[in-house]
Amino acid sequence: MPSVVVLDYGSGNLRSAQRALARVGAAVRVSSDLALAREADGLVVPGVGAYAACMAGIDGLGAGPVIADRVRDGRPVLGICVGMQVLFEAGEEHGVVTKGLGLLPGSVTRLDAPVVPHMGWNVVSWPPGSALAAGLTPGTRFYFVHSYAPPAAVEGALVGTATHGATTFGAAVERGRLCATQFHPEKSGDAGAALLSNWVSTL
Repeated sequence: MPSVVVLDYGSGNLRSAQRALARVGAAVRVSSDLALAREADGLVVPGVGAYAACMAGIDGLGAGPVIADRVRDGRPVLGICVGMQVLFEAGEEHGVVTKGLGLLPGSVTRLDAPVVPHMGWNVVSWPPGSALAAGLTPGTRFYFVHSYAPPAAVEGALVGTATHGATTFGAAVERGRLCATQFHPEKSGDAGAALLSNWVSTL
């Protein structure tokens, strides 16, 4: 069984992510131990709430360099929700710009929609060649809870997109062994389980 660490830096649906990954065949640990995070076959970076708070948690743990080293070395990382957003260069909330990890180009901005947050099930349009979406039926829905989102195009990456209000945004990104989803696969039922199984199969 591939080993997966769900990074505990004080934010995220840690236990639900752990259970979802275990169900699809990973040996999962929730841990703040950076040595374990560095050595695992796969590292999951979760995140809920505010961008700045998540970055403060990552910085406080000293996890940024570990995540960056894994990406540089081509070792699998999966970001979920705000754990996806912090992979980008910056995030803007309430007029305040917070520096991100800078592992993906672009900034996270507020959704332009009559109703925010975007909460509920939505369809993701997947690009050809997506490993995360292998075997998924077109029109498959995933569960979102967010008010801010990454861009719909990322240089050098495969990007799955979704639309809420006037905003088409990055719902998933794959660049080398770095993958991320704005939606919550651990809350997305069979569709989320299929996606996580696809990711675990690459470890």
